[in-house]
Amino acid sequence: MLLTILAQKKQLVIPGELVAKGEYDPDLNVYKDGENIYSTMIGIFESRGNRISVVPLKHCYFPFVDDIIIGKIIDVGMSGWSVDINSPYLALLPATEFGARQNYPKRRETTQSLKVGDLVKAKIIAFDRSRDPLLSARDRGLGKITHGRMIKITPSKIPRLIGKEGSMINMLKKESACSLSVGQNGIVLVTCNSPKNEEVIVELIKMIEQEAHTQGLTDRVSEVINKKLRGVKTGKA
Repeated sequence: MLLTILAQKKQLVIPGELVAKGEYDPDLNVYKDGENIYSTMIGIFESRGNRISVVPLKHCYFPFVDDIIIGKIIDVGMSGWSVDINSPYLALLPATEFGARQNYPKRRETTQSLKVGDLVKAKIIAFDRSRDPLLSARDRGLGKITHGRMIKITPSKIPRLIGKEGSMINMLKKESACSLSVGQNGIVLVTCNSPKNEEVIVELIKMIEQEAHTQGLTDRVSEVINKKLRGVKTGKA
């Protein structure tokens, strides 16, 4: 029987969309009807060997132009860097978007500027699903990250971590005296002078991620801050 992949790898698919035909093995978030395999949710299409699956969009980062992200350098090339942005899509940061020479930067310039494993804060300047996201780190506040603790959370929970008009993230910064840099791809960088404060902030970030859908979250976060950062007794057992 002829095996046919109808969706492209890393393509965004919707529920009921036909993604493959033939003797493929349906894996996560797809179902088989006869020889046809359909997606059961909005997500990113993946095929590995004979297995077909869809990665839920809420569990991964889908890039949008102008998003600020935090990524990790995974490869160095002649003209720039490949960047893992916590997404099915691998991003490209051209050397000309990082301060190297505008015309034909030398490989030495790229390897000296950023190496594999380095973290970088950048902005997505182009992405249309016909090619991988293009990054820039030329704006103020962007560039190589030299210190901080990296925390990864579900990208869809980032708005709750930030809060309305920045209320949640500003409260965390103010009460802990820590610096928090948030990428819309689910990567958070925490920098604190106090190891104790750092541990509390990491705990709170994880708490916000896990309880983002619940009511009264801000009050519970404030209670933890009072207890662990201010040393105020809450009156609860």
